[in-house]
Amino acid sequence: MITTLADALAKQGYTELTPVQIAVTDEALEGQDLLVSAQTGSGKTVGFGLAIGPTILTEDGTFGPAGRPLALVIAPTRELALQVKRELQWLYAAAGVTMASCVGGMDMRDERRALERGAHIVVATPGRLKDHIMRGSLDMSDIRAIVLDEADEMLDLGFREDLEFILGEAPETRRTLMFSATVPAAIVKLAKSYQKDAVRVATTAKESQHADIEYRALSVANHDIDAAIINLLRFYDAPNAIVFCNTRASVTRLTTRLANRGFATVALSGELSQAERSHALQAMRDGRARVCVATDVAARGIDLPNLELVIHAELPTNAETLLHRSGRTGRAGRKGISAMIAPAKMKRRAENLLTWGKLDATWASPPTAEDIKAKDEERLLNDPVWTEDFSESEQEFATRLLAEHTPEKIAAAYLRLYAGKQSAPEHLSDYKDGPQTKERSPREERAPREHKAFGPSKWFSVDVGREGKAEARWLLPMICKAGDITKNEIGAIRIQPNETFVEIAEPAVAGFLKAVGSDMKLENQATLTALDGPPQLGERGPRKTKNDYADKPKRDAGDKPKRDYGDKPKRDFGDKPKRDYADKPKRHAPRDMAPPPPSQQDHVAAIQPIPGAADDYKARKPRHKPERRDHGDALVEKRSKPPYKAKSDGSKPAGKGKPRFNADTKPRKPGGDKPAGKPAGNAKDTSKRFVPPGGKAKPRKSLGKGGGAAPKRGKP
Repeated sequence: MITTLADALAKQGYTELTPVQIAVTDEALEGQDLLVSAQTGSGKTVGFGLAIGPTILTEDGTFGPAGRPLALVIAPTRELALQVKRELQWLYAAAGVTMASCVGGMDMRDERRALERGAHIVVATPGRLKDHIMRGSLDMSDIRAIVLDEADEMLDLGFREDLEFILGEAPETRRTLMFSATVPAAIVKLAKSYQKDAVRVATTAKESQHADIEYRALSVANHDIDAAIINLLRFYDAPNAIVFCNTRASVTRLTTRLANRGFATVALSGELSQAERSHALQAMRDGRARVCVATDVAARGIDLPNLELVIHAELPTNAETLLHRSGRTGRAGRKGISAMIAPAKMKRRAENLLTWGKLDATWASPPTAEDIKAKDEERLLNDPVWTEDFSESEQEFATRLLAEHTPEKIAAAYLRLYAGKQSAPEHLSDYKDGPQTKERSPREERAPREHKAFGPSKWFSVDVGREGKAEARWLLPMICKAGDITKNEIGAIRIQPNETFVEIAEPAVAGFLKAVGSDMKLENQATLTALDGPPQLGERGPRKTKNDYADKPKRDAGDKPKRDYGDKPKRDFGDKPKRDYADKPKRHAPRDMAPPPPSQQDHVAAIQPIPGAADDYKARKPRHKPERRDHGDALVEKRSKPPYKAKSDGSKPAGKGKPRFNADTKPRKPGGDKPAGKPAGNAKDTSKRFVPPGGKAKPRKSLGKGGGAAPKRGKP
């Protein structure tokens, strides 16, 4: 082994290597691609750190100046990536390593600057690493080794395309090491595509379970799940514990519940920011928090040194997740407990998970309040405080207490103070594992229910009925509350139009009347009256149900003959002739107009059409049609005019409307030779441009294309 790495292991307290670390550091595997499967918590991080050492270090066991990265480690989650970075930091510290990380949720600009300064080893998550490669901030031309940690989890999370892109961008001369707790078919396929003659390394048999983890399955009632979790935390009193849930909503609810019971609790789920998740794990490491409620985001790679208890508040979806959850404890030779909460409705699923995972669990009940009390007393008697030396001030105060109180009273007060620091245990219901419900065939008829006799009873009347909006759903709780009885002592409730009759069991009548009082009032809303016997509900009887109409016979019309419309006489219109439309004038035909009166004959003659006018209209020349002139892409219509014809005397014809004038036609002012109006300006004539006093006219720009061109008419 390289000297710098061996010194780092000795400084960290390693006396011997784990089986997976011994297997991957074999000299025969140096330079080979590896596909490693090992139990969770078996030291895979240090194992692949030792395995890539000869590939990336120089002969003297150190690094040269930091530049383009030499090794790349890819992890599925942010927490695992940052944890791998911490492990490799102390392992390669003596070699002068420079580490960099590229994980989601962190500032990408800081990561880019760190890569530009140079790094020997980069630890990253697949998505963020792909972004850096595509943006050109990570140069992979000098990569010598790539490690895929928890490769099966990365494939399950949908990172296959990202991994294929990253491995495709890396040099072909690199080493590729894949580490995983399990090796499914997808991992084998990926290894064949991107590894060269990979050596398979398996350090544990599939049939054996983790020897340092004790599996327990706890049967509880469906409504006692939270109570069982509280009792487990109190009974084992672990320095660190993780409670796994399936959803973020369950994490939020259970975190609030445990915090209200006095447990130092933090939450860990995907909805939290990376800073919040890092602070939560740090609080667990330094002892500020003892319980972490988390989703499966914490099921992979998280290593807490004092984690001794894992509780599955909600059962995982598969056996593989169960193994990874439980693997957070029992790491590096430490012992741990994995407790599954199996309510009655989920017991069969819990049994299947244990069978699929080849796990042998002990079935039991959660700790009771008496068990927790006995455990507290045992911890109190074995507390190291009894063997420690006390200061003089403490001895003086103890003497003062003995002078004022008896030793028994002091011991009882200390016991009460000790118990007050802990959360009170929960009382659990008795778990009854009844027979499984028999599935009924859809065609099988349901047997009718057997109604038990109510027994002797007494009837009461309430002065509110159907017209007063009386309903059994609010009458029943009102009667139970006023008479201090339950619904089991109430029989029939018959609501009538103006009153309601209530049947009460005879053994409960005495207590009912005593609770109601002499005024017989029900919450000051209704008055109660005792009846001598059953009420008379009238001839109508009780309200019918659907079954009463099942065998109802169809309506029989008897011998009543049907109505016959065959001899009905037709309508007679008498001698009325039918209307004849033959002589009706056609539509739009000219009507015969009566001659105008004599007073209007002259006017009518004046507006009569002139003979031959129609022929003269046809003989006229047609109107001039508009011409189209081509102005590039714009077509401008202009109506052509007939050629100008002067009069015989040489004068111009008079135009219609107001005459138009220009500089030559406008009349001059009397007494002057200049025209009254200004002549039309010319854009090309620069002689008449305005020149300021004492200045010179600037040369006019050309009227060609560009900014100096004359603006065009129309829209820009």
